[in-house]
Amino acid sequence: MEPPKVEKFSSAARGNGLRAVAPLRPGELLLRSDPLAYTVSKRSRGAVCDRCLLGKEKLMRCSQCRVAKYCGAKCQKKAWPDHKRECKCLKSCKPRYPPDSVRLLGRVVVKLMEETPSESEKLYSFYDLESNINKLTEDKKEGLRQLAVTFQLYIREEIQDPSQLPPSFDIFEGFAKNGILH
Repeated sequence: MEPPKVEKFSSAARGNGLRAVAPLRPGELLLRSDPLAYTVSKRSRGAVCDRCLLGKEKLMRCSQCRVAKYCGAKCQKKAWPDHKRECKCLKSCKPRYPPDSVRLLGRVVVKLMEETPSESEKLYSFYDLESNINKLTEDKKEGLRQLAVTFQLYIREEIQDPSQLPPSFDIFEGFAKNGILH
C-alpha cells in the first residue's frame, strides 16, 4: 500500500483541510471516496435512480416504501443495505414526504451507527465537520429546531429513544454540520 499523499490539517482562520505531503504530478489522483451519505432531492425524485443517480425514462419503484426508485434490479440490490432502514421510516410517514435534509440526516445517522466506519470517514469523520451553529441567526436556529422535531418523527421507526443515537450525536448539531440551513 502506498503511503498517503495527503494529510488533514486544521487552520483557525479557514477550518479543516487537506494538504499534499509528497511531490505530485499534474492531474494525479490524490483521494477517492464514496460519500458518507447522499439522497436524491425531492425535485429530482422520479427522474434519477436513487442508487447510481443516472437519469432514466422509466424507473422501478421500491415495492415497500414506494418512494425510492431505481433504474434496475442491480441498482436496487446494491442500494438495499442503505435503503432498508430508511424504507421503514418512509413507509411510516406516508402520505407525507420528509424534507431532503431530514432524509439525508437519517442516512448519515444510520451510517454512523454501523460498526465499521465507511471509507469516506477514514480521513475525516462526520464529527470532524465544523458546526455552523454560532453563525446562525435566531430564525435559522428556530428552523433547525423544527427540522430536528421532523427528524425525530421520521426516524422513530428505527430509533425510538435518543439513547439509541450514535454516541455524542446531537440532532440539532447534525443539521448544522450538514450545512443544511434553508
